[in-house]
Amino acid sequence: MASPRAAGTYVVGMPMWMWATPSPSTFGPATASATAGGVTASAKVTRVRWAMGDGITVTCRGPGTPYRQSRGKAMSPDCGHLYERPSYEQPGGRFKGTATATWTITWTAPALNDGGTFTETRTTPFTAVVHEVQVVNWPTQAPDLRQ
Repeated sequence: MASPRAAGTYVVGMPMWMWATPSPSTFGPATASATAGGVTASAKVTRVRWAMGDGITVTCRGPGTPYRQSRGKAMSPDCGHLYERPSYEQPGGRFKGTATATWTITWTAPALNDGGTFTETRTTPFTAVVHEVQVVNWPTQAPDLRQ
């Protein structure tokens, strides 16, 4: 997974974008064949369930959209989360979550006139440090301190 990053720090109330950089080993499709019976199989991720560590689970149907600075504070169009509290009260000061990818595998064995589909899951742990940001509202005109 490309995000959330283990070294990343996130902010309460700011959208977190989650995504995987697609490749045969991270999101598919991955294809393999075997000489015994001419079996061919293709696998791809059909969903990722993100247990965010704060009690919220987000299900994404695709690899997600990589965040770009030009997106500003917008929510991800397809795979995102918004933490509503900081992680400092969690063990280690981090939310501990998991990303569980469901792979759908389709296989065929033409020589046997057989084939089918099954699913397999793979889980990857992640942590997220989430801080609060305090805003200081400075007066627009400095007070007169000459007294």
